Parts: sequence; C-alpha cells; structure tokens
Amino acid sequence: MSIPLRGAVIVVTGASSGIGRATAHAFAGHGARLVLAARRALPLEEAARDCRDRSGTAAIAVPTDVADAAAVEALAATALEEFGRIDIWVNNAGAGVIGPFAEVPLALHRRTIETNLMGALHGCAAALPAMLRQRRGLVVNMASMGAWAPTPFAAAYAASKFGIRGLSASLRAELGDRRGVHVCAVFPAIVDTPGVTAHAANFTGREVTPDAGPILAAEAVAEAVLRLARRPRAEVAVGWPSMAAKLAYALAPGLTERAGGAMMRAALRRAGRAPRTEGALMRPIAEGTGTGGGIRSASAQASAQRGGTGRMLGLALGGVALLVGAEMAARRFAA
Repeated sequence: MSIPLRGAVIVVTGASSGIGRATAHAFAGHGARLVLAARRALPLEEAARDCRDRSGTAAIAVPTDVADAAAVEALAATALEEFGRIDIWVNNAGAGVIGPFAEVPLALHRRTIETNLMGALHGCAAALPAMLRQRRGLVVNMASMGAWAPTPFAAAYAASKFGIRGLSASLRAELGDRRGVHVCAVFPAIVDTPGVTAHAANFTGREVTPDAGPILAAEAVAEAVLRLARRPRAEVAVGWPSMAAKLAYALAPGLTERAGGAMMRAALRRAGRAPRTEGALMRPIAEGTGTGGGIRSASAQASAQRGGTGRMLGLALGGVALLVGAEMAARRFAA
C-alpha cells in the first residue's frame, strides 16, 4: 500500500521542534494537509506557518499534551472535523531523563513513560478507529535504538521505547487481516535535536553532550518516515548505531549490557560538571524550537573530541557487534 501524499491528511505529534518539525516540513513539501500537535502553542503555530509556506496547502496547529488521553482524542476529532479523514498519524512526541535511576525523582520517570509510551498508545487509540472505518491508513510510532538494547542511565526512556516496539508489533499482529491499515515503528540512532540538547532532564550532575560522529540530522529521520508512506514496513532502523544495537543485544545481551554500562560510566566520569535540571520534561520551556539542537556544529564537534557520551555508547554497541560476529565466524571456521 502506498498513500499518495498530495492532499493526504497527516497528524504529527511533537511537531514544534526536532524530528516532528522536520517530518512536518517533509510532508508539506509533498503537498500534504497537516495537523500539528505539541504542548507549546507559539512554536507550533510557527511550524504550521512554515508548512503552509512550503506547500500552499492547509496546516493547522492544535496544542496538545499527548499524555492526556482526552486531549489526543480531541486532536483526532479536530483533524476529522477539518479534513474528514486521517491518512497518516505520526506518534513522535518524546521526552526523557538521564541519570542514575535511584537518584532521579520518580515523577520524572513516570512523566517519561506517560509521554513516550502512553502518548503513543493514546495516538493509536485515537487514530485507528478512523483508519479502520476508512479501510486505509498508516500509524508511525517513533521508537529508538534504545528499543533494541539497554540505555544505561536512562532506564525509563528505554522502558518506554521497548514498550513502543511491543505496542507496534502487537497491533500489527492484531490487524494482520486489515491489509489497508499499517502500524510501523522507526528506530533512530542518536539525533541532533533540541530534545537532546535543551529539553531532556539531566540528573547526572555532568554535561551530557553526544559527539558529532554517528549523530543523525532530524531530516534523515523525517525522510525515513516519508518512505514509510510510500512503502510501509514493520520496523525501520535509521543510522548504523541503531542496527549495531539490535545485532549486539540479540547475539550477546550480557556482553552488551556490561560494555554499554562501562562505557557510559567512563564517559560521565570524564564529563564536566553541570547542574541538575528537569529540562522541558514536566513543563514546556521556550528554548529549542528548530529541527536541530546544534550537536553537529563545529564547536560541538571540537568539545566532543574530548569524549561524548553518544559516541561512547555507539562505539560500545558497534564493538560488541563486531566481537560477536568475529567469534561466530571463528566458531564456524573451527567446525
């Protein structure tokens, strides 16, 4: 099934910045009609205006907290009232807290789960009834490479993303006889967005700056979402560290856990000190409205050469995958 994008009605959550805003731009470039959702009204309206300027078609802003089931139902109702259908729904809104699990307030862990996993569940519950009536539609759930392998110091985030993978797979199995309705999941590696640099809560007491090695642009993830409209697939990885995470944890879970934890602890010990912050997790903040977070800038690259947590985790996962692959090859040769 391929959904013609010109004139299609597409709902994107988390659209005020980062991957969501880049995804809205990408669909607008193909003439889609957009319903954009996020907590922040002003940058959301700016994103909708950008889309109208790009496509000349309709784009509306609907301020929404995806953790609120009633608000997400109202979002779907608005899309149906305005345009009469929902062709694609992108559950992209995300949040997270990094820090030692026992030192992070429980409320921040809970909010991470509510935004990421419950937000996706609320979106599926709001979108699928309309798609089933139409006998056609696509739901895209934004997972993470953290849905394939552990994410040390971000346990609630990993739990929410593991949950999104399970939610997506279970819905696909349930809807196997509804051939026009698809549920897909996207698994990006670390992405340069304000969600990483400004919005994430940080309780490590250290600067958490991914380096510019295997860091993706938000637009790369948006293109992956766009391709799913043309050719739906169950699961799509974006970036080699994501595939490395999947392979490493599937083949050597214990080694992956030990390597990932050790590398993250080492990176945090070397990082400079920083105040603890809730970021935008509990309430919206003004900072961070673009698609990028500045990680890929020259200055970020220079500082990251001193050891970024993002590269350390990516290298750890890649190294584990290579080690396991070499060991398996040696065993086959010996046999």
